[in-house]
Amino acid sequence: MDPLKKVPVSEDVVHYRLFLVHPDTQTSEETLPQLLEDLLAELAPLLVKYIWQQQPFNLSYHPEKGGVPAHLAGSTEFGDNVEDEWFIVYLLKHLTRTFSQLAASIHDNDGQFLLIEAAEYLPKWLDPDSSENRVFLYRGELHILPNRTRSGEVGWPRDSVPLLQEALDVLHKHADHCLAHQRIRSAIDRRLQGYPDKIQSSLHHAPCYLPAAIAAVLSRRPALIAPAVSAFYLRDPIDLQACRTFRNFPPDARVLTSVTFTRCLYAQLMQQSFVPDRRSGYTLPPRSHPQYKAHELGMKLAHGFEILCSKNGLAVAAGHEAPVSSHLRWRGFLDSLQRNGYFKGELEGSVRYRELMTSAENFFKQSVTRTHSSSVHGPGEEVLQVLQSAPYSLEELKKQEAHLPLEDSDDWLNISPQELERLLEERGGRGFTCGTQVAEEEEREEEAGYSLVAVTQGMKNFINAMSSHEGAEFPRSCLPEPFSFDPDVVTSTMDRLLGGKDEELDSDDFEDEDEEDEDEEVGPREQAGAEALGSLRRYMDEMDQELQTTNIGKSFTRNAKGNDRAGAASSSEPAEEELQPLDVDVNLVTNLLESLASQAGLAGPASNLLQSLGIHLPPNADQS
Repeated sequence: MDPLKKVPVSEDVVHYRLFLVHPDTQTSEETLPQLLEDLLAELAPLLVKYIWQQQPFNLSYHPEKGGVPAHLAGSTEFGDNVEDEWFIVYLLKHLTRTFSQLAASIHDNDGQFLLIEAAEYLPKWLDPDSSENRVFLYRGELHILPNRTRSGEVGWPRDSVPLLQEALDVLHKHADHCLAHQRIRSAIDRRLQGYPDKIQSSLHHAPCYLPAAIAAVLSRRPALIAPAVSAFYLRDPIDLQACRTFRNFPPDARVLTSVTFTRCLYAQLMQQSFVPDRRSGYTLPPRSHPQYKAHELGMKLAHGFEILCSKNGLAVAAGHEAPVSSHLRWRGFLDSLQRNGYFKGELEGSVRYRELMTSAENFFKQSVTRTHSSSVHGPGEEVLQVLQSAPYSLEELKKQEAHLPLEDSDDWLNISPQELERLLEERGGRGFTCGTQVAEEEEREEEAGYSLVAVTQGMKNFINAMSSHEGAEFPRSCLPEPFSFDPDVVTSTMDRLLGGKDEELDSDDFEDEDEEDEDEEVGPREQAGAEALGSLRRYMDEMDQELQTTNIGKSFTRNAKGNDRAGAASSSEPAEEELQPLDVDVNLVTNLLESLASQAGLAGPASNLLQSLGIHLPPNADQS
């Protein structure tokens, strides 16, 4: 196929599917649609208050087609907030744990991103080509169908792709064999650590001076904050033309209200520098004003909502939106909510009951109605429909200003270098693979010192390691004990590198090993080879002699044993100058330390190489 005609893969979109592990073909068409209502009711307490960056979690029924069994599937665009993607992973783990007859698969434009998260612990045979139809979430845990190396074993060969139905059958019959290694599962669990409490901790509440109409819309549909921030964040000069007049949200009637953001949305809004058009009517107080931030946030949000309505609100239907009670699946969904205790025993008709019912209706519209509806309304149309269906009172909104919750601290926007280093170490795996007592180990390292032998040995291990065509593999070591300097270890290492006293030879100073074979007969080919080798040795000797007197030769450190032997040789034969062997380890460490010092604490080739080898040297205390 012509590469230019290939369908591009959607970025920042996660796709997920739920299968019956042991389906009955005749009843699957009835089981899955009925199960869909129970699944959404199970997730409703987690999702009703969740604010999605771009698209919400959704599921719809897909019949059997092309060898793919009937299943429930959905896709969500998560945009700049990757936490939405991992929250969906948590939801799927929760569903497969609660409904043990289900298995889930999930991927994005990067492929199996669950395996990417645990890449350091994957078996050698598992790669993007061999992972197709092998990775599932089942019974709340990650399962990987094994690689079959002998006949009779469970699994498939590495170079074969199992059919989905066959993979599900093996997963059902041999779940224990398919369970992923504990280290792989732990890597996934670390990424999901904190859920479901993390849902609330990822929110940020801030006061904003907003037009009363926008405050009324957000009180009924808090999730509309996401498309409004996105519209302002991705604005262009054409979008700002609608913000010169503000036909929908004029700045005349503004009220102070508390707005709920996600941290991602709040950061996007705060980090944008923007000056409103003078014709818009929006003015900001001086920066020293105590409410400057509230005015600035409100001004930016007003621009976002105005852009939404100008782009998507041009074709609003004359009538009101059909109520969710008219949908065929609403009654079954409501029954499932009541069975799961969603309303928490609240009396029907009470204020709290009506709030929960409104949240459930909004969730049903996002996850079910929007998925099955042929006419999907844009967010601007939803804003105008909310205003048409639910009028507001300016006086009531003014009274609520005295009872607003406190503003959340936004200190999380600022991160110190130490905190950044800690986060990078955690994401790189060092903070977890080395154990939980990282601080104590660091103190022991400072007390015991750092071994230069580890640097040289790490470089030798890397050079001697056998790698494939896919690239070099860095040996990662994480020792429970700190490095310590042992003179005996240094001596033995040097002996192994340079040989014994009687066997020391310089790599460039080739000498005849024995003269016993001089009288033996050699064939013409061997004699020619010996002459060529002798000529090469003489040539190398001459090069060594010439380089020894240059700055390059003088820049290397010589071996102490070589100096002693050279001194003895010079006393017996003063006319002949003997080459001294190089101290390879000392030269290696010296050059690495000089390179680290020249980086002045910044990233560079030496620090990156040592970090990849699992070697962490202390900061340079000598600044001279």
